Amino acid sequence: MFIAVLLPFLAGMILPAIRFGQQKYKEIYIETSVIITSVIVVFLVFNIPEGAFVFARFTRALSLSLKIDGLSVIFGALVAFLWPLATLYAFEYMEGDRYWSIFFMFYTMTYGVTLGIAFSGNLLTMYFFYELLTLVTFPLVMHTLSREAILASRTYLYYSLGGAAFAFIGLVFIITNGTSLDFIMGGVLDKAEITGNENVFLLIYVMSFLGFGVKAAICPFNAWLPKAGVAPTPVTALLHAVAVVKAGAFAIIRLTYYSYGTQILKGTWAQTVVMTVTILTILYGSCMAVKETHFKRRLAYSTISNLSYILFSATIMTPLGLIGAVMHLVIHAIIKICSFFCAGAVIHRTGKNYIHELDGMGYKLPRVFTIFTIASLALMGVPMLPGFVSKWYIAQAAVNSMNPLAYAGLCVIMISALLTAIYMLSISARAFFPVKGKECTEDFSDPGIKMLLPLYVFVCVLFVLGLYSKPLADFVRSVVMEVV
Repeated sequence: MFIAVLLPFLAGMILPAIRFGQQKYKEIYIETSVIITSVIVVFLVFNIPEGAFVFARFTRALSLSLKIDGLSVIFGALVAFLWPLATLYAFEYMEGDRYWSIFFMFYTMTYGVTLGIAFSGNLLTMYFFYELLTLVTFPLVMHTLSREAILASRTYLYYSLGGAAFAFIGLVFIITNGTSLDFIMGGVLDKAEITGNENVFLLIYVMSFLGFGVKAAICPFNAWLPKAGVAPTPVTALLHAVAVVKAGAFAIIRLTYYSYGTQILKGTWAQTVVMTVTILTILYGSCMAVKETHFKRRLAYSTISNLSYILFSATIMTPLGLIGAVMHLVIHAIIKICSFFCAGAVIHRTGKNYIHELDGMGYKLPRVFTIFTIASLALMGVPMLPGFVSKWYIAQAAVNSMNPLAYAGLCVIMISALLTAIYMLSISARAFFPVKGKECTEDFSDPGIKMLLPLYVFVCVLFVLGLYSKPLADFVRSVVMEVV
């Protein structure tokens, strides 16, 4: 476990110090490091080590440790699958960049840190890697060193550090009032310690939820995400699909189900507050996406909305709600990285950043826009594609919860699905059916194989998950029921 976390971190750290004769040797070095790491993760997934690996101990109760359970397997496998493809895509996108080595140094290090979050054995370890994630992704947001990028990176840093401060309060509370810092389904809090102080306990949970929710772009702490779109697309794709926002959602699931426990949260005012926040975020993100004219920022607002699908399902606080949350965490990651890579390919090949500039582009970049359209249909929740599957589980959880607020959330999700159709398909409509007289006359073409191959893989996975999602759903259910 420790090798999987350490290898990409060290490989990225020493990259600028290694002298390569040609650019291709740098690419081989990076891709090989990433693939080896993914192979190690796959081995760990199929051969889960027993017990925890402690790599730092402060006191008998406080230590940094790695441990793999069912939820770790899901998140770790997702990261291991996406990262080699994202790295391959980034080679072509970043070709000729002035700060190429610095970019891939932090890009590769981020892989190790994200795996650290996935394989954290306790809340303290997860918090440690969660903070480290901010430090290694901050330079990536600032990479271009433009005024806009510097301001965006500052916003990202301020929001992340502020959220971490709120999350730290929850960590201290678990340390002082819990029986353990380990992740145990059902929670670790000592009920005798919080008897008579229930409202304080619930307040701290809400603060912790919002703190970890900053990286999940929850309202009103999501201004950093659209601004971060100024970063190169390989960065924004991973920020929006895996490394940052999914880490935030993953942390909230750990916090709710494995540290605090749903038995003492369900039915309280704290559940009402956090569920209301997720519902409002779903609606806000969708509405903002409809009015946004910048290509990547529109997808950013879409991410804000869809991340709260995950959190909404998690706040239902039932086994079925957790299944829906984890299913959408996985499926949305693949849909969104595919969408962002399509947008990045368009921007990279044409220099066009705004929706109104895409008229007729579908005939110039047919592969990219065809894949983007498929990803759009999946995000809408069209049957036979995986977005429908995860939303179905979320809807089932909402209906079975018998919670009036969950019913309201289901209505908002239906509205969001309609808005998703508007803000996603309008891009494809402009690309393939331009207004007469506004057809693209410039000479553009699809990108090379380094950018297209990940897109082909992602769209194939979308069809497989849409038509045959049972193995994933069965495994997620086994995790929730603690079979794994």
